Amino acid sequence: MTDVSKQRLLLATRNAHKTREVREILGGGWIVEDLSVLPGLAEVEETGETFEDNAKLKALAASPHYEGWVLADDSGLEVDALGGAPGVRSARFAGDNADMAANRALLLEKLREVRGQERRGRFRCVLALAKDGEVVRTFSGSVEGFITPAERGSGGFGYDSLFIPEGSCRTFAEFTSQQKHSCSHRGRALAQAAAFLRQL
Repeated sequence: MTDVSKQRLLLATRNAHKTREVREILGGGWIVEDLSVLPGLAEVEETGETFEDNAKLKALAASPHYEGWVLADDSGLEVDALGGAPGVRSARFAGDNADMAANRALLLEKLREVRGQERRGRFRCVLALAKDGEVVRTFSGSVEGFITPAERGSGGFGYDSLFIPEGSCRTFAEFTSQQKHSCSHRGRALAQAAAFLRQL
């Protein structure tokens, strides 16, 4: 039986924050690489209508160029008061060239008159696992919570400083890495993916 813990895993992203999170969640037994090892690979246009669509697009684009397992993530924030936005456009909410500070500022502006339970939302993550140019399985995780009226905390990335998971009084940006991984959308999806790989 192959020792899966020693296998290489390519995370199909150029987002260093995501790569670090996946390495932390999977632990030191995994060799997690990202698209920095495939510098010539073209950027994937995320044209899918769902997180699953985009995760599959990214996994299928990278898999033929990598020997071994490829894991692609698409994730984002859904806010009920905004009809599920920013959703699949979470990274481009304020425009294709916007940074996350601009995205967070726009979110706060759109929710300026929204109060209480109306600020409910969730982080959602879908992972697509591919090998030899084919998607083998997808995994999903989500965490419910609320959007704060102002940024809080200095940890995390993305929208973490605006999101309080249900049952907590702190934002993800006020959590330690381990605390966040134990309940985050990505942590939940990765736990499923890791369990699947260990069974092979």
